[in-house]
Amino acid sequence: MAVILEERGRGKFKPAPDYKVDEVKELLNAKIEEERQAFADCSEEIEFDKLNYDPNKWNLLSLFSGCGGLDLGFELAGLKAVMGEEVMEAAFADKKVFDENINNNVFNTIYVNDIFDEARETYAQNAGKYIYMDKSDIRKIKEFPKADIVLGGFPCPGFSEAGPRLVDDKRNFLYLHFIRCLMQSKPKIFVAENVKGMMTLGKGEVFKQIVQDFAAAGYTIYHKLLNSAEYGVPQIRERVILVGVRNDIDFEYVHPEPTHGYGVEGLKEVVTLRDAIGDLEDNPGDYFTGSYSTIFMSRNRKKLWTQPSFTIQASGRQAPIHPAGEPMVHVGKDKYIFSDGEENNRRLSVKEIARIQTFPDWYEFSRGTSNRNDNAKLDLVYKQIGNAVPVRLALAVAEPIAVFAKELLEKEKEEAEYVVIRNVGEQKRMMA
Repeated sequence: MAVILEERGRGKFKPAPDYKVDEVKELLNAKIEEERQAFADCSEEIEFDKLNYDPNKWNLLSLFSGCGGLDLGFELAGLKAVMGEEVMEAAFADKKVFDENINNNVFNTIYVNDIFDEARETYAQNAGKYIYMDKSDIRKIKEFPKADIVLGGFPCPGFSEAGPRLVDDKRNFLYLHFIRCLMQSKPKIFVAENVKGMMTLGKGEVFKQIVQDFAAAGYTIYHKLLNSAEYGVPQIRERVILVGVRNDIDFEYVHPEPTHGYGVEGLKEVVTLRDAIGDLEDNPGDYFTGSYSTIFMSRNRKKLWTQPSFTIQASGRQAPIHPAGEPMVHVGKDKYIFSDGEENNRRLSVKEIARIQTFPDWYEFSRGTSNRNDNAKLDLVYKQIGNAVPVRLALAVAEPIAVFAKELLEKEKEEAEYVVIRNVGEQKRMMA
């Protein structure tokens, strides 16, 4: 854990391992108040008349949407709730089936927000329908639209165990604008995703504060750490899933039980690299090239074919090594080498990491239109894919919500029809 130093120079971060809990609380409260004061400066306005609401579905609003991994999982779960698993899997496999059936869904995405241009372009070109795409800084949006469900994986660099672990990193407090959205949109349910490190930063006080703030917005909070590999994702990737149910909604969310495990009776076997990308070995597509830093070579970066992948990072340079060839060898403290030579090893390609993140093969990723070199453009794709929620994990999280949404919509439809029939009957009696 660390704090930010305002002074100039190389020593930007100061480790703070002896922070007391009360000191963490004091710092958090000060930063939260600072962020709340900034709300008064909101100036960006959404064109509400361009939002495509559907009164017969749960209208969905997406924040920090990236290239759409979390949202795609919800779309597929909503499709499954209406059309069944066979149609959903067919849509996952075939873009034409997806486009033909996307409106047979309990969810209707109306609004997407992200400042990452290429990620928004990716989302829009794969969506299969019109969605309002907003590139505004979330901190400057004056008023958010009404919605039945809000999704978002708010930025996590300040929480990540791979980073400097900054309690007072400004990005740690973007979740407050997620809460501001909830207070304006008043959704029935929200789902937020973040890294495992969020639970331990500041001796757990940061996470405790986040949960309290979400609850204070009028929601019952359900949270759990899930490992993607236990839900059919060929990757060891632990993420915190927060689900909030509005206090007046009669629904108790239960996080999905694992469907995959290592030799566990009743569960499918964990999906391996061979299962996921074995067919791409001779035709992997583009991959990031360049030297490997001493930090990269400080630990093993290469899994076996019979294992799931390491966590996919939001960086081409940090992509895991393809499993072909010999394993990396530990030759000293914080030092590994390629025993069969660097020339016989490469990073996983964008096509391979998309598979590992369980995006459909038809999902196309934008590289933008800038004058960057090929490697830099490719890195934009690695960033999009690495930042995304694995689609199969999102699908598992979404399924209980999709089933509940379908049941509630059907109940509301029956009640509305009953009111119409009753009113017609009363009119006939009055005319008799």
